[in-house]
Amino acid sequence: MSLTDAQLVDCRRYCGYGNSGQTVNPASGYRFMTRYGVLEYRLANLTASEAAVVTTMLINLNGLETALWGSSVNLDTDEASVWKHNKREVADRAGLYNMARLELCNFFGVAAGPSLGSSGQMVV
Repeated sequence: MSLTDAQLVDCRRYCGYGNSGQTVNPASGYRFMTRYGVLEYRLANLTASEAAVVTTMLINLNGLETALWGSSVNLDTDEASVWKHNKREVADRAGLYNMARLELCNFFGVAAGPSLGSSGQMVV
């Protein structure tokens, strides 16, 4: 069992790596970032059991991402009757979302990508 193209895109995105597009840009991608190459290798060589785990993780991440963007609906209400808005809702959801993204990176055994807060790039 292998992942679909959409699932591969989600894996790269959730791990903090940019898209590769249809053409190879000679100044970016796995050729210039060792960690990206490791991620691509791991994605290309998943066992069926590992792919099933990744699929479950992607489902959970999609739900967390949707909930994060949906939390903006209540940003204008601070208190209504007995209901009180959690002022940290967006930050709490973002923290949970990023924690799940890091767990996906850990499962692949790769460092988080540049857009997930990992510092520095290794140029080969």
